[in-house]
Amino acid sequence: MRPFADSKDGSVAALGEVALLEKIRLWLGDAMPPAPEGMGDDCAVLSRPAGNLLAADSLLYNRHFDDRTDPARAGAKLLLRNLSDIAAMGGEPRYAVMSAFLPPATSLAWLENFCRGLAACAREFATALAGGDLTESTEGPGFSLAITGNADRPLLRTTGQPGDRLYVTGALGGSLRGHHLNFVPRLPEGRWLAARPDVRACIDLTDGLGKDLHALLRDGLGATLDTASVPLSAAARETARESGRSAFWHACNDGEDYELLFTVDGNADPAAFMRSWRAVFDVSLTCIGKLRTRDPAIQPVTDTAGHPVEDFSGYTHLRT
Repeated sequence: MRPFADSKDGSVAALGEVALLEKIRLWLGDAMPPAPEGMGDDCAVLSRPAGNLLAADSLLYNRHFDDRTDPARAGAKLLLRNLSDIAAMGGEPRYAVMSAFLPPATSLAWLENFCRGLAACAREFATALAGGDLTESTEGPGFSLAITGNADRPLLRTTGQPGDRLYVTGALGGSLRGHHLNFVPRLPEGRWLAARPDVRACIDLTDGLGKDLHALLRDGLGATLDTASVPLSAAARETARESGRSAFWHACNDGEDYELLFTVDGNADPAAFMRSWRAVFDVSLTCIGKLRTRDPAIQPVTDTAGHPVEDFSGYTHLRT
């Protein structure tokens, strides 16, 4: 059976990423345990003692890097993307395995620099590269990396409550101007957040605030976003001048920010929380809104005036 559909109606593009993931859940059935051990968070939270976090991510030629990319930076990015998922759970990385999909014409010099960049990143973040798999590909090159880690109290996406305040680290948007290759995963910040009982839910921003915020909104939850408070990077403002869109649009939709979006108990003292953060970290932190009980008559995410936030979708895979 050919793996390609004869028309869009029968292809994965007809569903898009979110609906396709729901289909995959259905097809896998009871072979996949329920979340958080199964699909549904930045990492699977395992019940077995060898390491309670497990995640995987990929890196594809002409999707996540291209001919302008230093191969060492591409190798580092493969691991950094996974480390950001570990950070979102409040964990520490342990072991990683890599699968490489290489066309026969792949340059040895390029691949050497890729591997050396990956190794340097693994040493920097105390992650052991435990092996993997190599296969020939007609496309690519492409890579997939799976990582394990440990967290005493894993931060989940779905544990926010109405009234929680929403915070984000750093500044957002314009990642293709270099940030997508030169970011630092928020591992110390994630561990600090996980140690605080007033922090309830967390996710890393990989597909943009416009998409990833929705992942925090379990059934019955909505969000009020203070759009004027969303921290905009200089790269977002520069990109906006060229694109004709707003810097806010780029902050919500560009993706690959690799910052942490998290919620804090609304009864906690916000000034005290910020003082505690600033005593430890130089990374900027901004309160950008709060969670609320969802009103089925309005959109899940609204601004402070109660209006739906426009163009608030983020990056969606398999969208045509």
